[in-house]
Amino acid sequence: MQPYRIFIGYDPREAVAYHACVQSIIDWCKEPGKLQFTPVRGQRRDGSNDFIYARFLVPHLCGFSGRALFLDGDMIVRADVRELFDLPMLYRGVRVVKHDYKTKHLVKYLGNKNEDYPRKNWSSVVMWDCGFFPHRILTPEFVAKSSGSYLHRFEWLKDDQIGDLPAEWNHLTMEYEPNPAAKLYHYTVGTPCFHEFRIQEGADEWYSTYRRLIAPIDHGR
Repeated sequence: MQPYRIFIGYDPREAVAYHACVQSIIDWCKEPGKLQFTPVRGQRRDGSNDFIYARFLVPHLCGFSGRALFLDGDMIVRADVRELFDLPMLYRGVRVVKHDYKTKHLVKYLGNKNEDYPRKNWSSVVMWDCGFFPHRILTPEFVAKSSGSYLHRFEWLKDDQIGDLPAEWNHLTMEYEPNPAAKLYHYTVGTPCFHEFRIQEGADEWYSTYRRLIAPIDHGR
């Protein structure tokens, strides 16, 4: 049985977001026994988050073999992740949602700058073909010395080696128009766990997921 290997960014400043993301995946998965979660955390280079560069070590962590999914932690899913694992890679090294937008918010959670740059948020949901040969360059040493722009734009790959994911698998709340059919809410400006972002598209679903996460176990008492 091939597991669904899922790497999720973990930021201790919003640890609850990681756990809510995991809970949502379990809730929707028809084969939860195949789920294999790994929190991703690395050395912080800037004011963003700990896992911003560590995500590019997923192929290395998987022994450059098989497939794996990376997700930022500030998300909940609304469909079965099997849909992503069932997509053919078609000789692509990765599949991503190819966002093309300018942010509506210059400041995001915890006062961090929210700057525009090419291919912004492409790397926030990544289906990896870990065995794709060009990924062999992604060693810890190489990732440590590479620039953020090089990594987040997938510049070690040719453009035709970067495949697409359906847009509903990385819907940016507070940036895009509401989409009730979204299969993944990405709270990219700020997760509802932060007071100032508690009211936004998908906030009710985030809190519902959170409540299931912390609900006490009923021992029949």
